[in-house]
Parts: sequence; structure tokens; C-alpha cells
Amino acid sequence: MTVAILQARMSSTRLPGKVMKPLLGRPMIERQLERLRRCDTLDRIIVATSDDPSDDVLADHLRSIGVEVFRGSLTDVLDRYVGCARAFGVTGRIVRLTADCPLADPVVIDDCVRLHERLGVDYCANSGQRTYPHGLDVEAFTLSALETAWHDATDPYDREHVTPYLYRNPDKFTVGHLVQEPDLSRLRWTVDTPEDFAFVEKVYEALYPTKPDFTSDDIRALPFAHYGAE
Repeated sequence: MTVAILQARMSSTRLPGKVMKPLLGRPMIERQLERLRRCDTLDRIIVATSDDPSDDVLADHLRSIGVEVFRGSLTDVLDRYVGCARAFGVTGRIVRLTADCPLADPVVIDDCVRLHERLGVDYCANSGQRTYPHGLDVEAFTLSALETAWHDATDPYDREHVTPYLYRNPDKFTVGHLVQEPDLSRLRWTVDTPEDFAFVEKVYEALYPTKPDFTSDDIRALPFAHYGAE
């Protein structure tokens, strides 16, 4: 079984509350979940948020629409992931996703999961040797690798960002990279700032009404899809 754990919080410093910001009438995180449900390789999707009171509104809303939610540490996100996996009895592959990516591509996620399975590695991602736009990030790893990182990692950076301990220790873990041609790493499709959100809004307004399952190719065809490019 492959379980996606989508980390989310309301206390973003650059754009507070962004995950609940309305995007065509629904919270941004709902739009992302809608896209994730189109993945062929994900058997289950769980949102992992914090137990800080600032995330009460997020957790309550998600549960009200039937989304599985785990709440753990605000700052030790690695501990939050392990706690989520244990609470929900996860035993197989874990896919890490973040809730600032409402343009997440189901095809890219499926490609990463299948590559992880085909290579038989501990960790596989499309961000280590980046050729995809920022905002299409996906990481797949084994539960055993995650638990090893949880047990051994002491650097606060490793604890906050969940996976650096896996890809920064090649002597302990095997790693695979999902890459593509052409290299689109210059593009910015994630949401950290008001300007990022305005770009995503334009994408949804242009594509969603007639094609709610729009693809990365559809986005690239838009005249303004070069956002973030130098």
C-alpha cells in the first residue's frame, strides 16, 4: 500500500493561512486534494497538521469533509510524519507532499512512485536533481527509512524538513531521482507569497472551468506560464 501524507499548517510566515485561502470558491488545500485523488498509485491520503491551536480550523474543516487528519508537532515535522504513520497503521510506501502545491501533477506523482518501486531504493524524489517546476515536488520512501531518520537525525533542519537525512546520507540509504526533459526547474508553481497565489488563481481561472483535471502541459501552454523564470 502507498500512503500519501500531505503536510499542512496555517502559520506560514510569508502567507499566513494560505492552505485555507479560497481558490475558485474552495480552500486551496481542497483543490490540491482533488488533484491528488486522481493519482493511480495512491491508496490513501492523510493530512498531517500540527496540534497547535492555530491549526484547529484546518483540522476541523478537513474532518468535516471526510479527510483523514493527524495532528502532531508543529516544528518537528519528522516526528509528525512518524506519528502519523504509526497512528494510521502505515506499513508500506510513504509519499511526502506539501500543501503549498495546488498545481500538483498526478502523473508526476505516479511516475515517482513507480520509479521508487522499480528501483527498489529507500528514497526517490524529483527535487534532488530538479528538472520539474517548483510546486510539483514529490518524494517516495520506505517506512523503515523514515523511522531510521526519526531515530538518528538530530539536526533541527532534518527534523523540520523530514527527508534531508535520507538524501544527505548516501552511506545509509539508497536514492533514486526522477528527471525529465526539458528542464523546467526555473518555473515557480508553488505558493509561498501573494504573487505565487495570484499566479495559481490565474491558472485555475483559465483552465478549471472547462477542464478541472488540467495537466502540466495545459499549464505550460498558457501565455503566462513562465512565472518564476529568470
